[in-house]
Amino acid sequence: MKDRDAIALISAAVTKPGGVWADLGAGSGVFTRALATLLGPDGTVYAVDSDPGSLHEVDRSTGTGAALGAVVRTIIGDFTGPLDLPRLDGALIANALHYVSYSDQPAVVRRIASLLTEAAPLVVVEYDRTHVNQWVPYPITPAALTALTRDAGLGTPAILA
Repeated sequence: MKDRDAIALISAAVTKPGGVWADLGAGSGVFTRALATLLGPDGTVYAVDSDPGSLHEVDRSTGTGAALGAVVRTIIGDFTGPLDLPRLDGALIANALHYVSYSDQPAVVRRIASLLTEAAPLVVVEYDRTHVNQWVPYPITPAALTALTRDAGLGTPAILA
């Protein structure tokens, strides 16, 4: 995915500049860069991933974030467990929640929700599919996402794209 496509995909959910966001399961940073661009110079993005090599790519492609606007900080960590992050004005999980087993998804979403300030968005980018494959072992349908967010005390998700 190109940066401009990621920006277009999440721009309806990132509605104001600035703030502190996390990209959970950041990978090589496509959505990290999109967040940094949308948040602008008054924003901070924490890119969290368990793979140091991926985070090295994030560091390489974002520098300090100055070219993108927001400051980007990388953290080696697993978003399915406890994270040492400040209160977040938003969180993004792009193409990563489908790696979490169905039995663990509710606890993971609740843990992430506990990091958010009141009314902060949790943006979930997932493939619209129901069939399992090696790249999407636990597909998340819109109905399943609705149940997950309800159980985590979040509002009903809005399908943006």
